[in-house]
Amino acid sequence: MFKPYKTEPFFDEMLDSNGLPREHYEAFHQMLQQFSDEELKEKHETAQLSFLRQGITFTVYSDNVGIERTMPFDFIPVIIPPKEWSKIEQGMIQRTEALNQFLEDIYGDQQILQEGIIPRELVEQNPYYYHHQVKGIDIPLKNHIFLAGIDLIRDESGEYHVLEDNLRNPSGISYVFQNRYVMRQVYPEFFNKHSIHSLEHQLSYLHEAVLSHAPNTMKKGTEPTAVLLTPGMFNSAYYDHVFLAQQMNLQLVEGRDLEVRDHVVYMKTIKGLTRVDIIYRRIDDDFLDPKAFREDSTLGVPGLLQAYRRGNVAILNGIGNGVADDKAMYAYVPDMIRYYLKEEPIIPNVTTYRLQDPEQRKWVLERLDQLVVKNVGASGGYDMLIGPHASAEEIEIFRKKIISEPHQYIAQPTIKLSRAPAFQDNRFYPCHVDLRVYVMRGKETHVLPGGLSRVALKDGSLVVNSSQGGGGKDTWVIRSGGSDA
Repeated sequence: MFKPYKTEPFFDEMLDSNGLPREHYEAFHQMLQQFSDEELKEKHETAQLSFLRQGITFTVYSDNVGIERTMPFDFIPVIIPPKEWSKIEQGMIQRTEALNQFLEDIYGDQQILQEGIIPRELVEQNPYYYHHQVKGIDIPLKNHIFLAGIDLIRDESGEYHVLEDNLRNPSGISYVFQNRYVMRQVYPEFFNKHSIHSLEHQLSYLHEAVLSHAPNTMKKGTEPTAVLLTPGMFNSAYYDHVFLAQQMNLQLVEGRDLEVRDHVVYMKTIKGLTRVDIIYRRIDDDFLDPKAFREDSTLGVPGLLQAYRRGNVAILNGIGNGVADDKAMYAYVPDMIRYYLKEEPIIPNVTTYRLQDPEQRKWVLERLDQLVVKNVGASGGYDMLIGPHASAEEIEIFRKKIISEPHQYIAQPTIKLSRAPAFQDNRFYPCHVDLRVYVMRGKETHVLPGGLSRVALKDGSLVVNSSQGGGGKDTWVIRSGGSDA
């Protein structure tokens, strides 16, 4: 079934350069060989129908029109052996701890800026994400990052690199659980025989992390009331919001369901007002409070910032986190790890060129056809140039953009992203993949085993974002011993 399949010149997750399965894939590969073409087609259709029946969708916005789609899914998992996973786990804990200390520092004494480790203008003149309004606030656990989504890629040698940090409202965690649910239907025989880390208790860890951020002003011995604040059903990640609220038994609310009285947040209920202590928000900073940020916001809660400043409510993730996951700041995360933790990064960055620097800009402008260029304020694969795949006209457009606004862009080498087999259109073919790892931080830090493997399902594409034609795969972390839970 893999005869026309080529691995070179990329690192393939399942097969080595000789086309043989890697050790941790052997059992799965052997099982796959036993299925007929008809059975494979049936398994593919079972997976797609399961998503459709459960209403698992996301919204793509084009020309100001929202089109709702089911998440494309591929039933060939990404499998990670125990030793590899242990390194990822340690690397994610290290990275999020350094990023959290950075946020606590820059909204406090700003030692890292005073010592010149990070340029001051990169923080204080950041037009998007640094919010002076929250400087000096004492927040529960001194924890700005309750949930992080760190995107990893592998290069042609199989080495992991961090591609991006998501510290504001990382989405997609619901798909991790739904992918697993679907895969248990597709491969019941495999889960019964093999030792794969379960996701069963992971949402309990997330719920514990939410509740551990009870405000310091709460009376001891009382249970905090937590809600999930959503922009509403027209948001592209609304399914994610509904799923998490249901699974964690949190009330799903919109801005109009909350009000602030005497700097305390209340939820409107049929029995009257109920005090709210913790808000897991899925609304961007700018829309949280029309009195403090965008005046035209109808999504937020007037007076919320003052309640936050006075310590009467916890907001997760913290306001102003975007300054730490800005694409320009990304280049300095290894320096943060060395500065705050006195350690070397366990998982390195991708080499990144800052285009404000005249020498780096000159070097990049001479090599645009070889590099990837990203807008530091964009996400989801938008306003991005993939040089080797771009036309001469597209390259010239980006050349003008960089010359006009160099602070707005970074550049990176075009990494030969690892690939994994996908089964679509009744055939196997290699597709580029990345992995979003979720880190849950409360009194303790916990890394969700596996994460969301995203796959560029368009043949030859490098873009894994669902909004650009990408899909998802289940991610299996093999246990070092014992049986599957």
